[in-house]
Order: sequence, then structure tokens, then C-alpha cells
Amino acid sequence: MKAGGKTTRPRRGASASSLVPHASLFRNARVLVVGDAMLDRYWFGEVGRISPEAPVPIVKIEREEERAGGAANVARNAAALGAQVSLLSVVGTDEAGARLAKLLRYERVKARLHRDRGVRTTVKLRVIGRQQQLVRVDFETPPSHEALASKLRDFGEMLREADVVILSDYGKGGLAHIARMISMARRTGKPVLVDPKGEDFSRYRGASLITPNRGELRQLTGPWKSERELNDLAQRLRRKLKADALLVTRSEEGMTLFRDGSRLHVPAQAREVYDVSGAGDTVIATLGVALAGGARLNEAVRLANRAAGIVVGKFGTAVVTPEELFGKK
Repeated sequence: MKAGGKTTRPRRGASASSLVPHASLFRNARVLVVGDAMLDRYWFGEVGRISPEAPVPIVKIEREEERAGGAANVARNAAALGAQVSLLSVVGTDEAGARLAKLLRYERVKARLHRDRGVRTTVKLRVIGRQQQLVRVDFETPPSHEALASKLRDFGEMLREADVVILSDYGKGGLAHIARMISMARRTGKPVLVDPKGEDFSRYRGASLITPNRGELRQLTGPWKSERELNDLAQRLRRKLKADALLVTRSEEGMTLFRDGSRLHVPAQAREVYDVSGAGDTVIATLGVALAGGARLNEAVRLANRAAGIVVGKFGTAVVTPEELFGKK
């Protein structure tokens, strides 16, 4: 990457395997994910008629699916790439929490889920009919102070066994101590990647890398009319947050990495966009695994962009495998 704010583009025709010589090291990567874990439920059915009670479709449910969501989806994405993954989160003492724990064991994620009796495990229920989402129903309550304090103590212990820390903020209250977590991790020399939420980005001050999407950045900085203006706004925010880097995911425009004095733009690679839900989870998981495996940040960003292009072609919260990412047969 050149200095002076110039953009370095990936060389034409470069494959993921040629860009990153660290794929074999993914299995040695140790990633700690902390944040708002949740259970994603999908009810699939056929829409045959409109209800006589109200002008809404009647869906005859034919099958159900459950997947790990939120921070748990970040963890399962990292595990799918071959990394050794630990997850720290809070769930309720309910059926949904038990189901989430079982799913994570199946996904080879070492999960430490604090059970809070006063919490209802966050569940996102989506009803699907005619190949589209008809409605989403959310169940959630914020965790208690006691559960969060216990979680912070465990964070210090689990931090010792990690190469990279990913903080996945879904605004559900599970990262109330995020500023202390960032400080603890940086003191030990561990890179901290943050997937942000909300308008108060001051909570993420000092993180190694923050990954807002286009809408989140626009909400903070206001709109921009040119790439030069975007560069100025993003760099100003990065400096204000004392972050080493800011990666803005821009949907069909790809993603842009802003570092001190430099900018890297990577065009989108998606051939077909089916579902963008969970794409941000895949991006930050791929970044974390690549960095923990020894890749440079620019290389990790290119890999994450490739992974995003793959996962948006799948339905719901999904994962990308090394075979898909590196084109192995």
C-alpha cells in the first residue's frame, strides 16, 4: 500500500490462495469472540390464502431450522475456517439457551455461556414463505449486572489463550464492559476487532480495527459526495477513536480500509446476492482468523471481501469453508 492516501488495488487476476500464503495456518489460529450471542430460528412454509381475520397471509409451516446467530454466528464462521474458537456470552436458563449451546458444540466452538435466570435468550424468529421473509419476531432482555461482571472476569482468563479478540456488538447489552475489554486486550498486545452497533462509537476507542457498514458510518459522519470526502470523514473518525484502522463495508461497492496515511479499496466479488443477513459476521470472522493465522491486514481484508461475496449467495446466517474461500477441489 502506498502512502499519501492513494489507493492500492488487488493485482488483476490474483486468487485468494496467491494473495494469502497463510491458509494452512488457519488451524493454528486462536480466536476469542465476545458479544451478543443469539439463536436464529427459521419457519418455512407455503402461503395459500389471506386470513379472514386481518389482511395478512396465512403460512402453513412445513419445516423449521435453527442456527447460531449474532456473536455465535461470528464464532461458527471462524470455526468453519478451521480456527480454534472460544466464545464468551450471556444467555438465559431457557430452552433457547440450551439449543444454542448444543449448536455451538456441533460447530466445534468452545463456548462459555453465562446463564442468567433473569434473561431471556435472544431469539430472532423469521417466517419464510414464497422464498421471502414475511415477518421477523424478536425475543430479548438485557443481561444482569452480575452476569456481566462475571463475564468480565472470565474474559481476562480466556484472553491469555487467544491470538485475536473479536467483539461483536449487536446492541443487546452483552458488551457493557467493552471499553475495559479493549484496554485489557491491548495491554497484552492482542489485536482487537470490533463489529460496532449504534451511534456511540466512543465505546470502541483504542480498538485495533473497527468495521462499520456504510449505513452506520453515514449515521455518524453524515453523507459524502465523493471518495475524497469519504476518505476525509473516515480518517477523521479513525483518529478520533484512536483506532489503528477502519474498515467500511459498502455492500455492492465492496469494502474500503482506512489506515494512517493510506487507503485500500477492494471491489465487491458477489456474483449473486441472495441474503445479506450475517454477512458482517462472516467478514469480521474471516479478518480475525486470517490475522491470527499470520496474514497482513491488507491480505486479510481481501480474504474477507472474498468470503463476503460467497456468503451473500447463501440463505440466512451461513458460513464459508476453506474449500470455498481458496477454491480447493
